Amino acid sequence: MQLNTDYSQRVVLHSAELPWADAPAAGVQRKLLERQGEEVARATSIVRYAPGSQFPRHTHGLGEEIFVLDGVFSDEAGDYGPGTYLKNPPGSAHAPASAPGCTLFVKLRYQHPQDQTRVVVDTKHAAWFPGLVPGLTVLPLHEYGTTHTALVRWAPGTQFNAHRHYGGEEIFVVDGVFEDEHGRYPAGSWLRSPHLSAHRPFSVEGCTILVKTGHLLAHAEEPALDIMGPAR
Repeated sequence: MQLNTDYSQRVVLHSAELPWADAPAAGVQRKLLERQGEEVARATSIVRYAPGSQFPRHTHGLGEEIFVLDGVFSDEAGDYGPGTYLKNPPGSAHAPASAPGCTLFVKLRYQHPQDQTRVVVDTKHAAWFPGLVPGLTVLPLHEYGTTHTALVRWAPGTQFNAHRHYGGEEIFVVDGVFEDEHGRYPAGSWLRSPHLSAHRPFSVEGCTILVKTGHLLAHAEEPALDIMGPAR
């Protein structure tokens, strides 16, 4: 399957409008945002576990990232409530399940093979830091090489400076409404902007967004890389 795999193009999806598709495990469904491959795939999805459902034990060859949107997600290592960020490194394995049911934002096969750190962050109780402009607070989640992942909270009326995304940017709107000069993105929206794209974001109502930057360098067009010199 090839779904939204042209990384030179900007993509905006409103997940509330997308259909659920059954996963191989009974009671597990997915909304596909991007996918390159079949069942083993580089992919970004919204995943829903019905109460009592479980997935067979499996290995993540190039890692997995999970953000728990609601409910409780579980595996052999513990239980993870809403707002938990998990990073399972390349080569890790688990048998995930959910007793009460849950909804997750999931990214597969985006990690460098040498990035072997497992990360678990309860974002509802972690320390947030002031952002670069008033009204912005940031919770760093993980970084490796050019890739940075964070949760960013915007107070109502916050505006950010125009800026360019070296290595691209990906945003999932967790709550509220995120905006820029290109449009308005309510909770559940997913945006992927290519290498060297630019915008001027803001939020009138306030919002929380999950942001990943710098991870699309491997898919950048060669002429764009030439502008900045070799990837670093």
